[in-house]
Amino acid sequence: MNNMKKYSSAVFDLDGTLLNTIDDLRDSVNYMLRLNSFPERTTAQVLTFVGNGIAKLVELSLPDGYDKNEFDRYLNEFREHYSRNSKNKTCPYEGVNDILTYLKGRGVKTAVVSNKVDDQTKILCKEYFHGNVDFAVGQRQGIEKKPAPDGVLDAIGNLGCKITDAVYIGDSEVDFATAQNSGLDFIGVSWGYRGRRFLEKLGAAVIVDTPEELKKFFI
Repeated sequence: MNNMKKYSSAVFDLDGTLLNTIDDLRDSVNYMLRLNSFPERTTAQVLTFVGNGIAKLVELSLPDGYDKNEFDRYLNEFREHYSRNSKNKTCPYEGVNDILTYLKGRGVKTAVVSNKVDDQTKILCKEYFHGNVDFAVGQRQGIEKKPAPDGVLDAIGNLGCKITDAVYIGDSEVDFATAQNSGLDFIGVSWGYRGRRFLEKLGAAVIVDTPEELKKFFI
């Protein structure tokens, strides 16, 4: 990707890109594990489990040999706890609201595409981004989770922009693959759940270390 290319639309990942949600995710995982007398997980472990949706997070968090017939119960225990506790410790990364305000002021269209459930994605965006995100979509019927392109294409359609005018911004291998599958250029953010070295090994051509650095990519 040409570093000087300018975009008129931005599609953001949520967890690990705009919001630091890991502590609340870890706490809900450990609530579910404690409830079933399973060993708890560390933050470092949970960091490696996130990115592919809640069901995968719960699956990876469970101990070897767990009763697969009980999986739906474990998943529901996590969901119920997280639905009540998703904003206890979650917060935007430093500089995120500044860049979203800047983009809004420049007329850049913005969207969030998450593997969280759709309702929760919309609630978190409304809670933390003060109307500076034009469209948000999460997992729901008819929208396959990332790295499938469904959410991104839904966002692009709702923003009314062209694929070539938009860039996908995220922190993980799931985001990198989502951009490729959607036909969007990709900008990796090093402050998220994977880090700069991981993104470099992944093959990300453009990586930024602060939200402020994103300004140069937009009209």
